[in-house]
Amino acid sequence: MSIALVIFVATLVASLAGLYAKPQIIERSLFRPYWFLRRKQYDTVVTSGFVHADLPHLIFNMVTFWFFAFPLERQIGPVRFVVLYFLALAVSDLGTYFKHRNDPQYASLGASGAISAVLFAAIVYFPWMKLFIIPIPLPIPAPLFAVGYVAYSWYSARQARGRINHDAHLGGALFGLLFVLVTDPAAFGQLLRWIGS
Repeated sequence: MSIALVIFVATLVASLAGLYAKPQIIERSLFRPYWFLRRKQYDTVVTSGFVHADLPHLIFNMVTFWFFAFPLERQIGPVRFVVLYFLALAVSDLGTYFKHRNDPQYASLGASGAISAVLFAAIVYFPWMKLFIIPIPLPIPAPLFAVGYVAYSWYSARQARGRINHDAHLGGALFGLLFVLVTDPAAFGQLLRWIGS
């Protein structure tokens, strides 16, 4: 059984149920830095990563996950993949926690931090990957997509609209790179050789 497939299906089911059937799923899952310690809402570091703000947010994250998570899981194995994914969910929320820990109104959701970690870890292993995104008629090189993903996240974080945790993207990206560096440093040697070729 693919761990990536389990995460993919669980995220779709939880997000769609929260968006269209039971909004309380989303409300209960939100990561609220102010209440994280005060009300011991520790599980929200994980649960917030399985719900999304709206359908475009869900589609964008799931398309990125689809292209990169499955080849990455085959490369590093299901155990390392699940460790990467769930640690990235927690680590990518650290910046958000310190930025908003004194704001009782702030709440965020989305798998963006973990998916960003998956994206950047996958690029270390598969820098030559290309993906097609409708309506763009040309294949997009994975490294270019990754740079655009982070640039969009940085811009969106400055706009601060909705409950999407755009700040988690950069933390997730850095964590994905660090995870590969620690668990498989030889992969960076292959990446550097590919860049130099």
